[in-house]
Amino acid sequence: MVIGNHLTQHPELSLVAIGLACHIQSLPAGTPVDIKSLAARFKEGTKRIANALHELETHGYLRRERIRTPTGHIITRTTSCNQPHHRREPAPTDCPTPQPHPAEQHTSHPLPPGEHTPRPRPAKQHTPHLRPAPRPRPRKALPAVPQPGHPAPALLQQATDLLTGLRSRDPRLLLSTTDTAHLAPGVAAWLEREVTPTALRHALTTDLPDEPLHRPAALLAHRLTAQLPPSPPFRAPAAPPPVRHPLHNCDGCDRAFRAPETETHCRDCRPASTVPQS
Repeated sequence: MVIGNHLTQHPELSLVAIGLACHIQSLPAGTPVDIKSLAARFKEGTKRIANALHELETHGYLRRERIRTPTGHIITRTTSCNQPHHRREPAPTDCPTPQPHPAEQHTSHPLPPGEHTPRPRPAKQHTPHLRPAPRPRPRKALPAVPQPGHPAPALLQQATDLLTGLRSRDPRLLLSTTDTAHLAPGVAAWLEREVTPTALRHALTTDLPDEPLHRPAALLAHRLTAQLPPSPPFRAPAAPPPVRHPLHNCDGCDRAFRAPETETHCRDCRPASTVPQS
């Protein structure tokens, strides 16, 4: 038997399919060529052999027909074609007549009732599922800070300058404009309680954690609230100093005396009606 180059150099058949076709065509008629028999003969395994048989059937080198035996059983008859007529595109048969072609060799093997040669399943095509990009979570608002009783512009500016200078003590305390505006009233409340700027910087920058500060403004807001000192003790306003009138010369006795500028006479020279009674 001669095997043509159209099989051994087939551009679309796999190496397993070409080798399996050459093996089948070398067998005498009636030799079993089912998947189990071929898998027992070769090491490729049932899956690779089933794929190879399907290739050969698709390209016209095998024809498999299901027939009914006189006993009523359904069997599969496999026909090997040395000269395939055309490529099989799932057509019911490759050979137009039930009689074998002169260039064909029949190798049949009856299968048990209901059993047929499994065909390879087409590979599943995985379509990538594009998930929408997650929306960024809204940033949590900063904790509230104490408020000064008298938020004078000069006091708030002093508080802003103090917060801006914290980064010189620790680069991790670099604050944004929004965070600085939120924290400034809290700093002003400390300054309003007669806390010096040096003491306030010490309270905000001492014993900071070693790990990175993901949100330094939240830490400063917590310290401004949790460590807020009490208001200074109440002190009554001091009494105003006594009034000292300027010196004048009395128009009556020419003696110097202290009195408002409207007075022209000393106490002794004033008329009795104008002298205040003690």
